[in-house]
Amino acid sequence: MQLKYLSDINWPSDLRKLPVEALPDVCNDLRADILEELAVNPGHLASSLGVVELTVALHYVFDTPYDRIVWDVGHQAYGHKILTGRRKEFYTNRKKGGIRPFPSPDESEYDTFTCGHASNSISAALGMAVAAHQKGEQKRRIVCVIGDGAMSGGLAFEGLNNASESPNDMLIILNDNNMSIDRSVGGMKHYLLHLHTSSTYNRMRFRAARTLTKWGLMDDQRRRSILRFNNALKSLLTKQRNIFEGMDIRYFGPTDGHDVVELVRVLREIKEMAGPKLLHIHTTKGKGYKPAEQAATIWHAPGKFNVESGERIAEKQGETCPPKFQDVFGETLVELAQQNERIVGITPAMPTGCSMNMLMEAMPNRAFDVGIAEGHAVTFAGGLAKEGMIPFCNIYSAFAQRSYDNIIHDVAMIRLPVVFCFDRAGLVGEDGPTHHGIFDMAALRPVPNLTIASPYDECELRRLMYTAQLPDKGPFVIRYPRGSGRLTEWKCPLEEVPVGKGRIISEGYLIAVLSIGPIGNIVQDALNLWREKAAPELQEQGIAHYDMRFLKPIDQEILQSVGERFKHVITIEDGVRNGGLGSAVLEYMNDHFDRPPHVYRMGIGDSFVPHGTVAEEREMVGIDAASILKLIEEILAKS
Repeated sequence: MQLKYLSDINWPSDLRKLPVEALPDVCNDLRADILEELAVNPGHLASSLGVVELTVALHYVFDTPYDRIVWDVGHQAYGHKILTGRRKEFYTNRKKGGIRPFPSPDESEYDTFTCGHASNSISAALGMAVAAHQKGEQKRRIVCVIGDGAMSGGLAFEGLNNASESPNDMLIILNDNNMSIDRSVGGMKHYLLHLHTSSTYNRMRFRAARTLTKWGLMDDQRRRSILRFNNALKSLLTKQRNIFEGMDIRYFGPTDGHDVVELVRVLREIKEMAGPKLLHIHTTKGKGYKPAEQAATIWHAPGKFNVESGERIAEKQGETCPPKFQDVFGETLVELAQQNERIVGITPAMPTGCSMNMLMEAMPNRAFDVGIAEGHAVTFAGGLAKEGMIPFCNIYSAFAQRSYDNIIHDVAMIRLPVVFCFDRAGLVGEDGPTHHGIFDMAALRPVPNLTIASPYDECELRRLMYTAQLPDKGPFVIRYPRGSGRLTEWKCPLEEVPVGKGRIISEGYLIAVLSIGPIGNIVQDALNLWREKAAPELQEQGIAHYDMRFLKPIDQEILQSVGERFKHVITIEDGVRNGGLGSAVLEYMNDHFDRPPHVYRMGIGDSFVPHGTVAEEREMVGIDAASILKLIEEILAKS
């Protein structure tokens, strides 16, 4: 691939040596480089293509890394990574030991903040801007880049609300492409669609402000008063209200986010302005690659593809291939909703990711995409449940962390029948530590009134969903992993599962293995390996395997039987050890036996798990079949 400039750009300082007229060619190079790499090493494509010009303009105008750029969300930052010293290593992106999937201060000084979840950029940038003011760093500029989808999150509004109350010169860039992963929703989307300000007006206002400041006639109080007067005057003349200027944040735009020369000019004009300001730009997600422009949701993370033809190179899916857990959820939800008119679905901005789009297509009036607003999703579900509905609230496990208080205060405390379906529970692979759903069981187990379950397979998921919507079940959590299970025949009858009851998968007398969720399949793989190697007399005695199904209420009959019959117990979970299944088993054994069995807990330790494939991550944390087999052999060798 012939690159005109990018081969010689290793750092932003190299970029800044070029004339501004060269920047469109730099953008072409950068876009081509991203396409070539992601065609063979899958990642987040459309978002990064959409901000190529903005990325180049920001690093051209601002003195990074001294000046700070905070990205929100980090899946738009591939161009940023390439321009900041990581182009040669970019082929390792999302691979074990390679470049991280999202910007991280642990990887580069150019990555100013953690940005795997949405809506945190304004608050983080405000903190940095206030710190710069407190430290007397008057030349340091702080910029945050937030999408219109992320602007629907409550934290973004909290940051906006405080932006004018503390001394800062922060610049907020609102990247408006009418998309998050799926199409943006809500009032902010409609508001931004009609919001505009004359560029001539902006230039006149800026020049007047600069002159007044030079003459010593402009301070913070006068600036705010003039801003309020301008806002009132515009509202009167144009019948248009500007929410940002109403918060004393100067608004500029909207401007074309794909005109890099114009972006440079605008950024240079406003970068030295005092006080918080917002630049509204319009971009196209997937810009510069027609297939991604036409189907941005599909091309958000398309997997491998042919750049020339636009053909996605998907793994062959035959009729006998197991479905994804999310699709089993989606189809089962439609089936249940057809039987029970009180069922509704809720998702915070992930309808295709969690397959809520199936209910949206079948019954559009009974499914709600609330935008990137997990806390609102939960409390909204609580309000629906209070008035007799049965909401299925589907949130990625890692994102559900943001709604912890809402789950406790607005649902569990008054025992409302909300069914929480936590997709992407456990280890998720290449998206890494910001996206692993490993804290849900430990976080929620102490909360009163909650039922917490995890299905062993796709049939169990269907049965748990059916059980959760039955009368008097209260708040019900069902967690399940990303990707496919192992069943090809998964459309089993919808039958009630006794709440708090596990089941035995295999009998035995040597060791008891207790698992919860699909990780039980890995246990069976390990036991099959053990049977192949074990002596006949050991095979005859066997190893017992219990699928606990429920973390809460936990099956005390199984635990009592295990405590009486076994000296050695292994617990295995795809969540953190501290507070999860292993902790629950230890607590029971300690409380009910004078001489409890020895409990060996297998799970995720007290550290964040790096990115890699799910199989690699299981091996890292020691919950793969080989690690389970090794522990079994060590226990038997000591017995």
